[in-house]
Amino acid sequence: MSSSIQASQFLAAIDTDWARLIKLIGPKSDSTPAQQEPYEALIRAVAYQQLHGKAAAAILGRLLALYGGQFPEPAALLASDIADLRACGFSGRKISYMINLAEASLAGNIPDYVTALAMDDEALIAQLTTLPGIGRWTVEMMQMHTLGRPDILPVNDLGVREGYRRMKGLSTAPTARSLKEIGLAWRPYRSTAAWYLWQVPRDYTTAD
Repeated sequence: MSSSIQASQFLAAIDTDWARLIKLIGPKSDSTPAQQEPYEALIRAVAYQQLHGKAAAAILGRLLALYGGQFPEPAALLASDIADLRACGFSGRKISYMINLAEASLAGNIPDYVTALAMDDEALIAQLTTLPGIGRWTVEMMQMHTLGRPDILPVNDLGVREGYRRMKGLSTAPTARSLKEIGLAWRPYRSTAAWYLWQVPRDYTTAD
């Protein structure tokens, strides 16, 4: 049995709300993590901060086009013309964060993929959130989508909290603190739980 099916079955057994949602959405496919270097994953996550997914993807596409379709190495990014980065659609603040990340990578302050893979979840968060522009959510996205961590719950993610509200038919979404407590019942599959909550349709109703 695949890990995603195990996770789906585990969550569906929690209560009827989870069972109904999972039946509607269907099984989550077993996807292979991107296996990007953390430096690249963090910059990609910065690009998505406070932007719609399509807009962020377009900005990243223009960034890659500057380097022949390849993601720029730290030294190449530092050598970039700021005007070119702004033309891609990055704000001045995000460009500052990207430059800081490139400098941190060259200084050895961002672990490589193999090192990050071996690090404890909280230790990795503690190390990377010392960098400008990198909060817990950004590192959690990297842990889920790059390192393939199975038990990450980004409680500060508005989409996850709103998905839970719709799944449960609540008038207001839970606070991050409340969701953290609620999510303890979803261990060790909190990453899959978050994925399902992201999929809850906007017009979802708990009525039979």
